[in-house]
Amino acid sequence: MDYQKNYEKWLNDPRLSAEGKAELKAIASDEKAKEYRFGGELEFGTAGMRGIIGFGMNMMNVCTVMRATQGLASFILEQGTEAAARGVVISYDTRRKSAEFAKAAAGVLAANGVKAYLFGDVHPVPMLSFAVRYLHTFAGIMITASHNPKEYNGYKVYGADGAQMSPEDTEKVVEYISKIDDYLSVTAEEDSPLIVPVPEKLDEDYIEELSRLRLSPEAVKKCGANLKLVYTPVHGSGYVPVTTILKKLGINVTVVEEQTTKDTEFSTVKVPNPEFKETLSMGIALANRIHADVVFGTDPDSDRLGVAVKDDQGEFTALSGNQVGILLLDYILTRLEEENAMPANAAVVKSFVTTGMAKAICDDFGVTLFETPVGFKFIGEKIKQWEKDGSYTFVFGFEESCGYLRGTHARDKDAVVASMLCAEMVCYYTYVGKTLYRRLQEIYKKYGYVLDKNVSIQYSGLNAMKEMNAVVDALKGMTVTELGGKKVEAFRDYSAAKRIVWPSGEVQALDIPKCNCVYYELQGGSFVCVRPSGTEPKLKIYYSLRAADEAAADAGLAVLSESVNALLEKARGN
Repeated sequence: MDYQKNYEKWLNDPRLSAEGKAELKAIASDEKAKEYRFGGELEFGTAGMRGIIGFGMNMMNVCTVMRATQGLASFILEQGTEAAARGVVISYDTRRKSAEFAKAAAGVLAANGVKAYLFGDVHPVPMLSFAVRYLHTFAGIMITASHNPKEYNGYKVYGADGAQMSPEDTEKVVEYISKIDDYLSVTAEEDSPLIVPVPEKLDEDYIEELSRLRLSPEAVKKCGANLKLVYTPVHGSGYVPVTTILKKLGINVTVVEEQTTKDTEFSTVKVPNPEFKETLSMGIALANRIHADVVFGTDPDSDRLGVAVKDDQGEFTALSGNQVGILLLDYILTRLEEENAMPANAAVVKSFVTTGMAKAICDDFGVTLFETPVGFKFIGEKIKQWEKDGSYTFVFGFEESCGYLRGTHARDKDAVVASMLCAEMVCYYTYVGKTLYRRLQEIYKKYGYVLDKNVSIQYSGLNAMKEMNAVVDALKGMTVTELGGKKVEAFRDYSAAKRIVWPSGEVQALDIPKCNCVYYELQGGSFVCVRPSGTEPKLKIYYSLRAADEAAADAGLAVLSESVNALLEKARGN
């Protein structure tokens, strides 16, 4: 692709905005920047598209957003007039350009005769998913880059079931998008009568739906008003819904006021990702001042929840997504069993990179556990399947990346319902005389200690995705029988949906959607998994290590990671 030719074509196009022209003129002598922006196209995959904000074919800007929306509109029109009349609901978070991109998307849909419901203010991912189902729209659009740095924005498409659009439908949308060579040719009608506001009652009904998922109303009644809980929305869209549901339940919540502003720069944090303790630092500082019990934080689109609790020494420790998932899983199943409300066909769903401890907990409660590829849409697909055939009842789904869902009101991660459940869980354990940290230690004692950790290797440049996938492809051709002193009992190649058992070499089929990922089953129930991120230029390595205790796990991880790093170097050809 001739990046210089593409650059000049955009720069000299009279349809490009003054803002765009100024930005492109500023990089006239920067060949590297021009190549990045115009040497390729921003990929639209099964998770939509995500990229750095700026003008160019490989960037997130109003032109790439309108082009993607035109592709979606063409796909909708192919389905017929009913699909166009049902329309699309559009939401956005607090990131740079989010509101502008949302309005532009609505305008493109309207110009194509497709109805567009547009939220009047920021709303999180789970409420967009809920809105698709609530309004019976054909699709949904969420403008967000989730937990990425401030320089990013993104575009996610949802299907009629409220889950992210299926790979099959996404492929058809991409076909339409790829036919649009002239990025600036797409038109919009932002003042069209086909653009209507989302009914305000939706917010109220969403909160009411969540309140029906309560598990411990008596404990909340006894302890909620006296609970000291600190919450930070990290400048994101979770502020209103999270505080609303907690107050509705009667749970005392103190917010980090400085982080309630819709700050597009996320100026109080390095990265708006609540997985990191540093992102919760202002919340923890406030919690220490007021002697609070727990700290919650949500990311900009409020689909991820980070939690920090006090340990036995009274110091705040940030729980991993796996640890919060374990606690919620144990709590939900415990309460359902205690209330004789456990469905006979209860099922839990997790991604295959999420902690191996989930199986031990589910087995103990007699609940079936299912694994999916990374991406909450696959959990949503399970819910949809079970609603149709009645084979299982969904009780909980989670991913290690701080994503949780209880209920079927949404088909994506929901940090609002997770905040409600975690707050209720703190009340429940307070009611029975325990801390959340103490309960976690009890779980480890009962099921065995598991250390779960993931490491990301950053890539850059136009070929980042290609280079990451090449590493994973190389691993598929390597026979590995031992890692870090542990025998490899089986190797899973998810791109071929097969499992190879060692040392026999027996090949077994995996009943799971294909993705480019390799997984090493280690002796004793541990595992290592390597996959390229679908949303960031990062190669991700997941470790789940069973050990006698935390010290043994830390020592084992040091040896295991050294072995894995050597394997990756070999895969890169170094």
